[in-house]
Amino acid sequence: MTLNEALAAIKPADRAAYDAAKKRWDSIAKPLGSLGLMEEAVCRMAAMKGSAKVKIHKRAVVVMCADNGVVAEGVTQTGQEVTAIVTENMSTGDTSVCCMARAAGAEVVPVDIGVCRPVTGDKIRHRCIRRGTDNMTLGPAMSREEAVAAIEVGINIVRELAAEGYDLLATGEMGIGNTTTSSAITAVLLEKEPAEVTGKGAGLSSEGLKKKINAIERAIALNKPDKNDAIDVLAKVGGFDIAGLAGVFIGGAVCGIPVLADGFISCVSAIVAERICPAVADYVLASHASKEPAGRLVIEAMGARPFLYADMCLGEGTGAVAVMPLLDMALAVYDGMSTFEDINIDAYEHLQ
Repeated sequence: MTLNEALAAIKPADRAAYDAAKKRWDSIAKPLGSLGLMEEAVCRMAAMKGSAKVKIHKRAVVVMCADNGVVAEGVTQTGQEVTAIVTENMSTGDTSVCCMARAAGAEVVPVDIGVCRPVTGDKIRHRCIRRGTDNMTLGPAMSREEAVAAIEVGINIVRELAAEGYDLLATGEMGIGNTTTSSAITAVLLEKEPAEVTGKGAGLSSEGLKKKINAIERAIALNKPDKNDAIDVLAKVGGFDIAGLAGVFIGGAVCGIPVLADGFISCVSAIVAERICPAVADYVLASHASKEPAGRLVIEAMGARPFLYADMCLGEGTGAVAVMPLLDMALAVYDGMSTFEDINIDAYEHLQ
C-alpha cells in the first residue's frame, strides 16, 4: 500500500462505538469514571475498532531500527555499531523490551529499516531503505522519496501484522543518534529553540550536549525544513526509524488497530503522522511521558494524556509495553464485572 492509498483509506474513529463503550462503563457497579484513563482507553479502543466489544487477542511491539549519519558530529556516547548489536539481540530476546514484552504477553517485532550493516536474526523483518541516513549537518538526512518509502514500510508492517491477527500494537525504536533527530524535528514542528527540546540522551556529558544542540542548530539552518510540511522536515532532519514509526501510526489508522506510542522518539513520530493526516490521532494512545526534556512537551502537542509518569527514557518500546497490563486490567473490569442492574441497586447518576 502506498502512502497516498493509506491516507485515502483512513476514517475518523467511530463515535457511536465510543458512546456504547461509555454506556457499558457507566452501567458497571462502581463509581462513575473511577478508573479514569483506563476507562477512556477502552472507549477509544472501541471507537478505533468500531465496536463496543473490545478484546485484545494478540499484541506486539514494532521496533524500527536504523542508524543516523549525524553521529559523526559527536552527539552520542556510543558508536552506531551498537544499533546493529541491539537489533540482533532483539531477535534472540535479549534486550530490555524483550524481557518486559514476555511479561506483558507481547511479541517483539524488530524491523531493519536502515541499520548501518546487514543484521541477522530469525525475527528481524528486513525492510532496509539504505544503510543509515546522511549527516544532516552537511545536507538532508535523506531524500523525500526515501522518507515516503520509509513511511510506507511502517504502514505495510502494520498491514502484515493485522493479517497475522494482531489487534494491539506498540511502537519502539533502536538507533544511535535518534534523540538528536527527534529533537531536531521537535524544534521545527513545535517552533522551539533546539536547546529547549534537547537532552543528554543515553548519557552524554555536558560538553556532548553542547555539541548535540549545535549540530541540530546547524542542520536546521542549512536544510531549512518547512514546518508546514512534515515529510520535508522528516527527510531533512529526521531518520528512517522515525519515518517508519510514523508509518506504523498511519497503518494503525488504516487497519483500525490501537497503537501505543512509547516515549519521546515515538511521540515525535506520532506528531509527524498526525501532521500528515490529522485523523491518525484517533488511533494513538500515549503510554508515558518520557524523561527527555521535551517528553511532556510532545505529549501536550499530541493533545494526549499518558498513563505513566515514571521517568523512563530507555526507548525500545519499554514504556508502551509497560502499559499493556493496565489495558488488560481495564478490560477485565469492562468485560467481567456485574452491572448495577445485575445486583439490583440504583445506578450512579451524572450530576451537574
